[in-house]
This record gives sequence, structure tokens and C-alpha cells, in this order.
Amino acid sequence: MEKLVITLAPNGGLHMKGNNPNIPLTTDEIAEDVSKACEAGASILHLHVRGNDGTPTAELDVLKEAVQKIQEKCDILIGLTTASKLNGTEEERLGICRLSPQLASLNVGSLNFGEVAFINTPEYLRKAAKTMQEAKIKPELEVFDLGMMENAKKLIAEGLISPPYHFQFILGAPGGAPATPRALLSYIDHLPENSTWGVIALQNQLLLHTMAIGMGGHVRVGMEDSIHYKPGELAESNAQLVSRLVQIAKELGREVATPDETEEIYQLPRRRIKSNTAIKS
Repeated sequence: MEKLVITLAPNGGLHMKGNNPNIPLTTDEIAEDVSKACEAGASILHLHVRGNDGTPTAELDVLKEAVQKIQEKCDILIGLTTASKLNGTEEERLGICRLSPQLASLNVGSLNFGEVAFINTPEYLRKAAKTMQEAKIKPELEVFDLGMMENAKKLIAEGLISPPYHFQFILGAPGGAPATPRALLSYIDHLPENSTWGVIALQNQLLLHTMAIGMGGHVRVGMEDSIHYKPGELAESNAQLVSRLVQIAKELGREVATPDETEEIYQLPRRRIKSNTAIKS
């Protein structure tokens, strides 16, 4: 099997210090935490940032500050979220493309995320896919159920997403596919050719990540997805969560990819965000 790509999602937009005091929220905390997780084995960052009050923000200046501090400490590949907050404006969501990350999330459908309807219309999906394609940004095709797989295939058929394709299978989200082995296998059965895939598990995480590692897929881990190391025990850091996956991969005889190797595996554009040159308003 090819080497394992570990994506780090350090904080997301839902959890606060009251949920886990170790979650990184300020740009300084994020940079320090991400650096340690990169050293532990993470090669891609899925980045959210927070405002001064700790709530999610789509401000590009805050993103640029976080990226600069991260890159001063480590060589992790930068992926940015287009869902810093649910149902942001198109400018808030797609403005991140102006920062030229190597990857950006593309949520390929709508769902009832708990009590909130997370809306991704066909018109928005086409605009987002075209914007990323023109900016040479790799879309992480985030799918919450099998219907979204079909939405992604439609964008592919329309020529709005360039191969190879990368799918992130989300399991256990409220309103989405359940966090079960059978659901994961169903996702895999519906993959188009020339695709890579990874698992984002909001429940039943250790089992589903182990399955992904053993089946040749990739994984995303971090306090965005779970603030716990195990039931009843809060995670001490994101590096702790990454280290456990590295150990599992080692036990299964699978090596972990470096950032340079990850660029090859995902066939990412041959550039990294440079804090003093490529990030422009």
C-alpha cells in the first residue's frame, strides 16, 4: 500500500475551551499545537481560525497570521476550510481561495447538521468547484452521505473537478451517514476511478481509522472531530491523537507519508503557501 497521509484538524468551529482546555484557539496556540502534530506525523493541515472572542471567523487577515506562524515552525501542507461557520456568505467561504492553499474543503451537498440546515446548493457547488479549479487548488470532497457522492460525480462529469479526485468520507455527523464499518464500505463501493480517499470519523473513530489504514485509505484526526483521546478522557494535544495513528500504522506495517510524499500521493500543485510572498489579499 502507498504511505498513509494523516490530515490534522486541530480545532474546527464548534468546541471551546470549556469542552477541552487543550484545544488550540489563538493563532499562537494553533501554531504551537500544529508544529508538534506535524513532528508526530501529520502532513496536511485542515485549518479553521477563531476571532478574539474564540468564535469562528472567516477573516483572511487572521488566516494569514495563523499560516505565517505555522510555517515559521513546521513544513505541514496547508488546507483551508470553506465552512469556517455554517452558511457563511459565498465571499466568506470562497475568499480563502485568494490565499492559494494547496487544498480546500468542498462540502458536496446539504444536510441537517443537528438543528441547523447546512446549505450547499447546486449553484454554489459549481461556483466553488470552478473557483478552486481556476486557482489550481485541490478540493477535498467532503461527503456526509451517499447522495453527496453522486453530487461529486456530477461535478466531475461536468468537468468542474480535475483528476485525481480526493474524497473525505465523513461518518457520524448529525444528519449524515452513521459511523459504522458498513457505511464506510458503502462509500468505498461508490468511488469513481482515479480517486484517493480518507476517513473523518466523529464517532467510533478508532475503529474506522484502523479500518482505513488497513484498507489503503487515509485519515483525518484532531480536536475538530473529537476532543477525547478515549471515552471519558480528554485529549492532551493533537499530537497525542496523531501519535496513536502513527503507532497503529506501524503495527499494520504501513509507513506514514511526509509532506513531500503527500504531495506525490495526492498529486498536489507544486507549491506551498509562503507567508511572505504567496498569500495576498
